Amino acid sequence: MMTELEKFDNSLIGKSPELNSVKWAAKITAASDVTVLIRGESGSGKEIFAKVIHNESTRKSQAMISVNCAAIPENLAESMLFGHIKGSFTGAISNQSGYIQSADKGTLFLDEVGELPLSIQAKLLRFLESAECQRVGSSQAEKVNVRIIAATNRDLHEEISKGNFREDLFYRLHIVPLDVPPLRERTGDVQLLLTHFTNLLAGQYNVQPSVYSKKAIKHLTNYSWPGNIRELRNLCERMSILLPGKSIDIDNLPPEIKNAQQYAVQKFLVSLPDSGLSLENVEIDLIQQALSKTLGNRSKAARLLGLTRDTLLYRMKKYSLS
Repeated sequence: MMTELEKFDNSLIGKSPELNSVKWAAKITAASDVTVLIRGESGSGKEIFAKVIHNESTRKSQAMISVNCAAIPENLAESMLFGHIKGSFTGAISNQSGYIQSADKGTLFLDEVGELPLSIQAKLLRFLESAECQRVGSSQAEKVNVRIIAATNRDLHEEISKGNFREDLFYRLHIVPLDVPPLRERTGDVQLLLTHFTNLLAGQYNVQPSVYSKKAIKHLTNYSWPGNIRELRNLCERMSILLPGKSIDIDNLPPEIKNAQQYAVQKFLVSLPDSGLSLENVEIDLIQQALSKTLGNRSKAARLLGLTRDTLLYRMKKYSLS
């Protein structure tokens, strides 16, 4: 019979030293109720770690509620997280629980926690410190027993220095940090993941698994995987659909992977002249373009630039832009 540790290992595919050290820390962490901050690039497997920690904890029989903080509308963030009472705002036609109440006795996974507005960060900090949750429009707080696991692909130290993230909240989340390594640093794990996803997807689509040649495996092992595990899984799915049961060689790989070095040269959006340029002027110009395209709508402009609204407002103030 498989031991609990073996189950844990099998849920997190990979045997590289870089991954094993994080897996070991996660195993220890799972046994407690401590708050966890999982850091790593997009697609590196942060949510998988969160699910495994929950499934190996004493809360595994209870719900794990996953929240993509980047997808929560700013004007609804408080209500969606903390709930509201009937009549507290236009459209509040009944009492409504938030994600926190829904995760009572279980786990709340806050993915991309660095995207939360500052006003909500303050309320989240209060909840972490008191375990009390106050619904929008209510004068009473309620106790909720929730374990928080947060994740981010942002450098929160940098976000703190920019005024985008509360330092006190960072330290409250940062009790046990887990740094998930990107796939390019996980020496030897590419072939394991390739085999795992190929067999998994062949079963899902009811086809024969594709077979990768030694040259293709070597090429994929040396590839930088900017999209991490998500990109590798997408490749396996594409090959399973287009070339089921076939031998996959380098020529069968997508152009961006097959010609990775060429694409690396072409991917730059801005060409740096030999004479140099002012990065500040480039940033001002891009902000002004975004505001012009969105007719001054700052939330939409922020999305065009890949920023939070608070970050855009900070930079507009920095450069005295209206």
